[in-house]
Amino acid sequence: MARVLIVDDDPAILEILRAYLGAEGHEVLEAQDGQEARALLPRADVAVMDWMLPGAAGPVLAREARAAGLDLPILMLTARGEEEDKLHGLEEGVDDYVVKPFSPREIVARVRALLRRVGVHQDVRSDSLTMDLKRRTVMVDGLPVELSRLEFDLLAALALHPGLAWTRERLLERLWGPDFPGTERVVDVHITALRKKLGDDPERPRYIETVRGVGYRFRERGG
Repeated sequence: MARVLIVDDDPAILEILRAYLGAEGHEVLEAQDGQEARALLPRADVAVMDWMLPGAAGPVLAREARAAGLDLPILMLTARGEEEDKLHGLEEGVDDYVVKPFSPREIVARVRALLRRVGVHQDVRSDSLTMDLKRRTVMVDGLPVELSRLEFDLLAALALHPGLAWTRERLLERLWGPDFPGTERVVDVHITALRKKLGDDPERPRYIETVRGVGYRFRERGG
């Protein structure tokens, strides 16, 4: 079992998550503001934190944790459902989201899933595609696919969050950096090359869907 840090300024949420996660066998650490959370993050195996906190917002704490070299999974509790907000959090180092109101059982399940990724190779599996993010390999229909560094990183950004629509601007900033002098068209060029290598038909995609007027998303399994 793991040491789970819960960060929320609502005592009722702390109480119910403490009960459910404790019943799962986890050791529970608690913080009600950003200052307390900063002190406890290095001791935690996984963090469950609210977006809005006294002292520091959840994404700020996530960014600080990553800058300090902490690689613990972070689950964000938020009333924000907009994809732009989620993308902002993902870029700061958040691993997963649950939108309030939530079921405590869902939190337990999400924490369990995040912990399965700690200390092991993180794989992406979607029908006939498999990515090993540590070894940076891709298999489609059981055969290896050779991707460039940028193509692999582009596919990973999409595949780690199936169903989430990424704007071209966000992908450009994430992969090429905010000071890249090119246009968003470079994203389309790399998506086209990536689809070709994956054998993915843009009209009937197995993997990468075009979101018209927005950008791209990885197709959810069974979608």
